[in-house]
Amino acid sequence: MNITFPIYVALLFFPGGLFLLGSSLAFEYIDRKLVARFQNRVGPRWFQPLADFFKLLAKEEIIPTGVIRSLFILLPIVALTAALTAGLYVPLFGFKPAFSFSGDLIVTLYLLSMMTLCIGLAGANTEDRFSLVGATRALTQLFSYEAPFLLALLGPAIVLKTWNIGEINSLAVAHNWFIILQPIGFLVALIGLMGKLELPPFDAPEAETEIVAGALTEYSGRGFALFKLGRNVELVIGLTLIAAFFLGGFATPLDFLWKTLLLLLITAALQSLFARLRIDQTVGLWWRYGMILGLLQLVMVILGTYLAPIVGPLIGG
Repeated sequence: MNITFPIYVALLFFPGGLFLLGSSLAFEYIDRKLVARFQNRVGPRWFQPLADFFKLLAKEEIIPTGVIRSLFILLPIVALTAALTAGLYVPLFGFKPAFSFSGDLIVTLYLLSMMTLCIGLAGANTEDRFSLVGATRALTQLFSYEAPFLLALLGPAIVLKTWNIGEINSLAVAHNWFIILQPIGFLVALIGLMGKLELPPFDAPEAETEIVAGALTEYSGRGFALFKLGRNVELVIGLTLIAAFFLGGFATPLDFLWKTLLLLLITAALQSLFARLRIDQTVGLWWRYGMILGLLQLVMVILGTYLAPIVGPLIGG
């Protein structure tokens, strides 16, 4: 929708700010409920994510010995701030992005990577062995899925000849469902988002049965709450990007709802179908298959976009 909100409204209330935070908790509930139903469980009640958030806020913040205190406190804030800032450049809930410029796609992907970088630093900042192992796994996984995820999203951008997210959404609404033209890119992007969010089967960095809570083992209270909330915000933004690029964009808020919820349903099904991968299996999967598929899709897009107009008339003549 071509409705522009005042900057302070977009930043603090809608479509970003408080509304984005509330929506992220709703998406967490839907994700947990879907996974539970796929596994023949009841799942949480509708208010559980909000109750968990306030419970963590009310808990005492314990700062372990041997950490850099300022870094320990600032990292959760930076992670959540980066995720909220990324939300300003995407067409949340079908509305125009609050900010837009040529190349904002790259800035948004960088901001979405800040969460994993902050989690890695949070684990490396402590002396706990579980945190260190979790940080190592998180950063190792980051370098595995980030390149294929970027390559997958570049496909629609190259075809439409713009790296502006708002323009890509508008052009996709007009005439392009890139899931039909670039199915490999869609698959790589969706699975890459699951890796970015450390959802099963890519949850080795925070495997509860092995390393407690991974890099965040030493976090409790407000810090842990902000990390969890930032991850939920990242989920909403990631689903928004993939739907805008591959599912025909958003013309109305209703478009946003059914397309993002459809993607959430697919990710919940994938979480339920596959067991956790070891970190070496994850790295091998992304570099042996994810990268190759992403490059293959990108080469096909470049050939189709730039060479077809040249070669076509020659063949026809």
